[in-house]
Amino acid sequence: MKIRLDILGKKYNEDKQYIRSFEYEYSDAGATVAAALCDINKREPLLDINKEPSEPIRWECSCLQKKCGACAMLINGRPRLACDAKLSEYGEAVSLAPLKKFPQVADLIVDRQPIFDNLRQIELWLGEKAQPDEKRTQLIHEASRCLQCGCCLEVCPNFYPGGDFKGMAAAVPLSRLISAVSDTEKKRIFAEYEKYFYAGCGKSLSCKDICPAGIDTEYLMVNSNAAAVWKRKR
Repeated sequence: MKIRLDILGKKYNEDKQYIRSFEYEYSDAGATVAAALCDINKREPLLDINKEPSEPIRWECSCLQKKCGACAMLINGRPRLACDAKLSEYGEAVSLAPLKKFPQVADLIVDRQPIFDNLRQIELWLGEKAQPDEKRTQLIHEASRCLQCGCCLEVCPNFYPGGDFKGMAAAVPLSRLISAVSDTEKKRIFAEYEKYFYAGCGKSLSCKDICPAGIDTEYLMVNSNAAAVWKRKR
């Protein structure tokens, strides 16, 4: 089987974007976008679809097993992990582009620093020892699976870098704190959740549909809303 990969990229320290296309042949029905990118970059010489010399495709990867989130990108306009996107899903051609809500570094590489800046801004840590509620083990496990890949932020209609709304990438780890927070820290953690997530969430749940880890963000949100907002207000 053959497929054409159309890649929206740019060079380091340059703003101009351009599209490069490569043809890739595969026989394994389970072959992924990540596998294609790895194999294409191994070619010597590396030629594009027009037989013109090309630089290697710049992209990020680590585990290639849906564990790290490093290979998140737009695949046919939808944020996905390249290691989880099978080529057979896309027919004769597939378009690859970097996530749009983060600064493009080069080709398919983006700077996800805004995610971690947000976590630092809301002081996402406990100031003292805490004991998680044993009755909320399922919630804690669900929240622990977040990859911080940025896919949820990419599709969120309310999130933009630099805004007060920090999106589900912050709300998921916050839900873990809410489940374990001590009485002395409740006021701070609950206030941060209400200000940086609850007040700005439009409940579109686009994050639930797109999460590559399959996290039930609705379940986490309902529990966090109840604990941090409604019970506190009552």
